[in-house]
Amino acid sequence: MNLTAITSSSSSRANPMLFSNAGGKLVPKFCLNKNYGSILMHHQSWEFSWVKRNLVFAAPKSISKKGVKRGVEFKVRAFSPEQEALVVKSWNSMKKNAGELGLKFFLRIFEIAPSAKKLFTFLTDSDIPLEQNPKLKPHAMTVFVMTCESAIQLRKTGKVAVGESNLKDLGATHFKYGVVDEHFEVTKYALLETIKEAVPELWSPEMKNAWGEAYDQLAAAIKSEMNPL
Repeated sequence: MNLTAITSSSSSRANPMLFSNAGGKLVPKFCLNKNYGSILMHHQSWEFSWVKRNLVFAAPKSISKKGVKRGVEFKVRAFSPEQEALVVKSWNSMKKNAGELGLKFFLRIFEIAPSAKKLFTFLTDSDIPLEQNPKLKPHAMTVFVMTCESAIQLRKTGKVAVGESNLKDLGATHFKYGVVDEHFEVTKYALLETIKEAVPELWSPEMKNAWGEAYDQLAAAIKSEMNPL
């Protein structure tokens, strides 16, 4: 595998589940163990295709090959009262810290998939450290709040809502910047980890499944609109 090791300067944020310290550098655990697939599957309930396809640290050109299956009609799936209660309760605990959590959410995405930074011109055109970039936190907060509020209203409205945006524009933007399935998978993992760390006293397998289902429906709705304007 031709994977770029992460320098030790990222060690304070590196996910110990995915990374190990080797020779002063943080490297993905699957570089150190031939059974990387089973190791990851032990910790996550789904298989990271972006890991097995060597896409974690791939250049944007490589990570864009698969694309997203478009033109698939989206229909909202059932979201139970129990799932709704779990996401509402956790969001009520998180929303006062939405700015900081949004930033942590995006930093986690870039920690796992550094090449995703290429999707944001305000990051590629700047040498400022990510956490100090004045444009990242507002954007991250907007996305985090939109994602969470989409979840809490899913059962009540019976549709995926995205705040002041609309799904057509959101889908077109994702299409324009070459967002692919692997990006959605990375984002889901980062979202769940961020929520887990934010509300550890509330976290449970049921809450994980509720947030995972809500995110999957949001992602499916965006993908269904990923067409050029």
